[in-house]
Amino acid sequence: MRVFGLPGPLYQVSGLPPAQLSDRAREHWRYLSCWQVLLKQGLSSTKASQGVGVPRSTLYRWQQSLKEHGPQGLESRSRRPRRRRQPTFRPELAEAVLQLRQQFPRWGKDKLVVLLHRQGWQVSTSMVGRILTRLKARGVLREPPRNGISARKKSRPRPYAVRKPKEYQAKAPGDIVQIDTLDVRPLPNTVLKHFTARDVISRWDVLEVHTRATSALAAGFLGSLRQRLPFPIKAIQVDGGSEFQAGFEQACQDLGIKLFVLPPRSPKLNGHVERAQRTHTEEFYELYDGDLEIPSLNQALLAWEQTYNTVRPHQSLDGRTPAEYLEQCHPELVPAQLSHM
Repeated sequence: MRVFGLPGPLYQVSGLPPAQLSDRAREHWRYLSCWQVLLKQGLSSTKASQGVGVPRSTLYRWQQSLKEHGPQGLESRSRRPRRRRQPTFRPELAEAVLQLRQQFPRWGKDKLVVLLHRQGWQVSTSMVGRILTRLKARGVLREPPRNGISARKKSRPRPYAVRKPKEYQAKAPGDIVQIDTLDVRPLPNTVLKHFTARDVISRWDVLEVHTRATSALAAGFLGSLRQRLPFPIKAIQVDGGSEFQAGFEQACQDLGIKLFVLPPRSPKLNGHVERAQRTHTEEFYELYDGDLEIPSLNQALLAWEQTYNTVRPHQSLDGRTPAEYLEQCHPELVPAQLSHM
């Protein structure tokens, strides 16, 4: 509670604090003096403490300290405990911990305590931790320096692919075509590699499946993509998979197609094609009961691709198919054979 309308003299300190006091002690002096003036004016200790904004228990403590030690009693005292816990471990145990830690520099207390138990020491994990902390504080134990070597797989330099510039935005069909692969397991111990390409503007998809996902097959899929997309490709966006390097990257460079590669662990940036993979899994593979030979499966995929692009309504296109979207919004890109579908 704040007190309003009190006379100005109540907030004036009767007597200046000693000059040798610190700023913090001077502040204590002013609060205490103001509180004492309010008490003399008839306020209760609770109301007076609320008026100066300091807890009553703190003001009483300052008053008692001032009475016992003089102005120096208002200085902030050390909060260090009067009794500090003394080490309860033997020097021989500390030496055993030090030797083990020096032998295994990256092992923590949980592993070291197991080794100590094997040596016959009866010690807890927390005590080993305290010993390590004490050894480090004394400078006896020093952590080994890191030399910068990483066990993580380093990315290979890309001769042509680059990160997509922020200013590059897809505004027309073909500006960005996202490509991704999907593992399809129709039978136990059978893994097929499904390729999906999706244009982010028209949602036009091109599909193909193989037994492996290599850069040579990805380059072949690029040829199929160019043949079956009804518009030219300006840029392709892929993840850092090995199938989109080497021959595939060279093919993009030879064709003059921009190649954008995603940062590591960022599939959300390829969200269009990731969503397409789910659709093709649910609406084609989970319903397909035909021959699993690659030629037969690709023939069935081609028929599904035709249905997907020219028959299936898309909510993202206001219920239109990709073919209808192209015909209505980008008629200049639509070939004559497409307009008659």
